[in-house]
Amino acid sequence: MTLEFFAHPFSSYCQKALIAFYENDVPFTYRMLEEPGVGEAFAALWPMKRFPILREGERVVLEASVIIEYLQVRHPGPVKLIPEDPDLALEARMLDRIFDNYVMTPQGKFVYDSLRPADQRDALGVDEARAMLDTSYAWLDARMQGRTWAVGDAFTLADCAAAPSLFYADWTYPIPDACAALKAYRQRLLERPSFARAVNEARPFRHYFPLGAPDRD
Repeated sequence: MTLEFFAHPFSSYCQKALIAFYENDVPFTYRMLEEPGVGEAFAALWPMKRFPILREGERVVLEASVIIEYLQVRHPGPVKLIPEDPDLALEARMLDRIFDNYVMTPQGKFVYDSLRPADQRDALGVDEARAMLDTSYAWLDARMQGRTWAVGDAFTLADCAAAPSLFYADWTYPIPDACAALKAYRQRLLERPSFARAVNEARPFRHYFPLGAPDRD
């Protein structure tokens, strides 16, 4: 059966799942949400209208992390994004949640707040998001000392989450120079062929970034 991936190239969570497809050259049909009729089909499959989603036959898989796990179970390849070692697998899943919840979520707070009318903006919420990123950056920098990837010696689910999280977070609220290990990790992620491909596919949509995409990366 054909894998149908409903997504948009500029979405961080879509990029996260795309890394898994590209790491193992898993064939799929890209149902790009700007194409005619795709948005309606997508909404019929998932009323929350949060992407990406994956469809294979009658099965619909929601959430990027679960899509990555589904691909490993149903369409395995040489790159094991969920480690076989159970302790490393737990660690990869933990770091996946840390990048989603404590990097991408506060980053999104800046973005979504900028889209609100000026009289409805949440200055306190943005300050809280800034503080969370400061804490996350420091914690992740300490963790990445001496490491190449987030968990163990191999590229995993955690790195799939880290790549778009750190990519957009650094655009929004730059990683400080003092966090040299974290900045170097972000650069390694950008050089990973699977993520580099996702970033390049999203280049035509950079004008969508409401804070203004920087002239880099």
